[in-house]
Amino acid sequence: MWAVSTLTLLLLAGLLPAFQLQAPDGDSLTRTAITAAWAAGAFGLLGALVWPLLVRALLLVPALVLGLLGFFINGSLLLVALWVTPDGRGAADPETAVVVAAVMSAVASATSTALAVRDDDAYRRRLYRLTGRTRARAPGDPADAAPGTVFLQLDGVGHRVLRDAVADGLMPTVATWLEAGHRLTPWRTDWSSQTGASQLGILHGSNEDVPAFRWYEKDTGRLMVSNRPASAVELQRRAVRRTGDGGLLTFDGASRGNLFSGGAEQVALVLSVAARRGRRNRSRAGYFAYFSDPANAVRTAGSFVTECVREVCQSTRARLRRETPRTPRGGTYPFVRAFATVVERDVVVAAVMGDMLAGRTAVYADLVAYDEVAHHSGPHGRDTDQVLRRLDRAIALIADVAGHAPRPYRIVLLSDHGQSPGETFEAVYGLTLKDLVRAGCGLPVPRRVRRTPSGSEARDAARDALRSALHRPLDEGDETARELPAKPSEPVVLASGNLGLVSFPDVPHRMTREEIDRRHPALLRTLAHHPGVGFVLVASAEHGSVVLAGDGTEVPVAELTDDGPLAVYGPGAARAVRRTDGFPHVADIMVNSMYDPETGAVHAFEEQIGSHGGLGGEQSEPFLLSPPELSPPVGEGEELVGAEQIHRVLRRWLRESSGPQVPVELPVPVELPEVTGPPEAAGPPPLPSRPEPHRPADGRTGAPEGGPDGAPGDGAADGPVGAPAGGSGGDPTDTPTDAPVNGAARGSGGPPADATVRGYADGTARGPADGPLGGPAGAPVAGPLHGPPVRDEKC
Repeated sequence: MWAVSTLTLLLLAGLLPAFQLQAPDGDSLTRTAITAAWAAGAFGLLGALVWPLLVRALLLVPALVLGLLGFFINGSLLLVALWVTPDGRGAADPETAVVVAAVMSAVASATSTALAVRDDDAYRRRLYRLTGRTRARAPGDPADAAPGTVFLQLDGVGHRVLRDAVADGLMPTVATWLEAGHRLTPWRTDWSSQTGASQLGILHGSNEDVPAFRWYEKDTGRLMVSNRPASAVELQRRAVRRTGDGGLLTFDGASRGNLFSGGAEQVALVLSVAARRGRRNRSRAGYFAYFSDPANAVRTAGSFVTECVREVCQSTRARLRRETPRTPRGGTYPFVRAFATVVERDVVVAAVMGDMLAGRTAVYADLVAYDEVAHHSGPHGRDTDQVLRRLDRAIALIADVAGHAPRPYRIVLLSDHGQSPGETFEAVYGLTLKDLVRAGCGLPVPRRVRRTPSGSEARDAARDALRSALHRPLDEGDETARELPAKPSEPVVLASGNLGLVSFPDVPHRMTREEIDRRHPALLRTLAHHPGVGFVLVASAEHGSVVLAGDGTEVPVAELTDDGPLAVYGPGAARAVRRTDGFPHVADIMVNSMYDPETGAVHAFEEQIGSHGGLGGEQSEPFLLSPPELSPPVGEGEELVGAEQIHRVLRRWLRESSGPQVPVELPVPVELPEVTGPPEAAGPPPLPSRPEPHRPADGRTGAPEGGPDGAPGDGAADGPVGAPAGGSGGDPTDTPTDAPVNGAARGSGGPPADATVRGYADGTARGPADGPLGGPAGAPVAGPLHGPPVRDEKC
């Protein structure tokens, strides 16, 4: 590495006039080479010793700003390295120093990655060094008795897409797993086939009263949007209250890149904690772990630019070939796509690697790259094929790290929904769903149609990251006001993929068909008979709720079956509609687009040619891929239906791996306060108790000596099966903000003495540990991770 850095400096000195490695009167080639070697060594030493300290000191700086600031810090370190060269022979302008330092970091990163790939021993040593480990996992390691579990969510990848990708050779890692006996099981989503409903059900065990991606609540006057921080906080709070426990990850868990925390203490890029900004916001942990390595900032920036160029090339090609369907992909979209497919992917993968090398028991991470690209390029095609290849590389990297972790890991792949292709509703019929509703109500239709908000998770994630970088509050009030009608008497029309929702805000209750007909006699007939609409759900004073279809069919929901007006949507459609009809916040009118079973096409009410959110086609059939060591998800001939059943399966697998881990009931009452203010004021929901692992004094979880990065623990272990007196090693941002639990050592059951609920920095609460043992002991804690990246292809 030193030789490569020296040669890089010599080459740059010859190319850049403002960068010199010689005395003003000139030097021999040997003397110049010695100066270059000296500067390269000093720069490498400063990078190894000073850079981590600077990044830790700048941890409070917003993540995007920290990434940009890394370039200038790196340049400053190079200026210092040149300043200490003998006789002052090294010199450079500040601007040139930034460029030279960036090039040197990129070259060093590429060289070290290549060496690690070719040399397993070198790669293993690098991983150990990054996490403070000194030995590999041995067969006799006690941790072998308690394997950990990593759940990787491939956002938007449907069952058919995964099968086709394996058959086409796009995902060799997944293909190898299938050949080794992994089980690939399809499952059916609820009517609301989108990340908000699915992930809430998977992580928290309940997605009750989540009728769509966005919906209007008459009793609170809120516009709920699943990927907005305040809404995510409220949805998580409701799920915790409904189920009585904190979620799938309450025991020694980590949540990475998700909408919801799942009850995990270790969180990074989790939306439900993004609304809380403060000194101890632990969502910074992912950025800190990634940007602690100066090469990561350079590498990610290069991949970001490459992805932007790739998107411009692909969209230009689609326009020149006049491919259909097609949606606008200009403006900020190339940057949004690059954020989802590069920045979020790299940070989430790095965080998962750190969790595994830390030995955490359960990790759930969401990779959103495919979902974002498929919305604008379609779920099938060359663009998404490239994304699937890179996702497979990320999976392979995580699988490689599992072999170096202090405990064995079982990796489960799953998706939250699929995507269905098709032209947008507006492109086919020349008007939006909102226009159609207003026309049916006899209201004026604007000539210039406003752009329909997209349900893209990545767009809002990028927006929130940018606001954080600019120190702007995550105020959602203005956006809500823009999406609500100017007059209360006018309808609220919202789109969630190919599912539309119509509500009348001036009527406090769910309107019946009879009330709507008296107020707007032509509305329901206009919607039900439109060729782009498959069916309409509306309440009825006479028949309960009814489903209306274009051929004049009217079927009470109580009598609904999978044949009749819903036959085209496949098995389970009647059940999904009946369940949603019982939600307290179901819209006055629910509109599902048409579905063509021959082409698999639907018509999204948003600007998406790959969509999800309603019924129809691949969007309702995600997948679950599990290793053979785990029990089958369902019995022979049975089906997996609904995200809540997936939660029960994942919870069972965690128990199989390490014994009972997630408390079924709250051992102590935890009062969940009602949120009476605006949604922006809502903090993360209080979470119930979680058992804490035993913390031995050997440098692993919460030892008195601390984690690998040297953070001291705040309490000693209290007994072989007792809850610790508190404390956590590793990242300082994971430290509780108040007094630890005062639990004495205890036996196999019963609550600890003098147990108190402790509050954490994100506003959550943890009660005393319960259950017999709570899980395995001795899981190490991660220090900063600077792992190798997922390699990108060139445009």
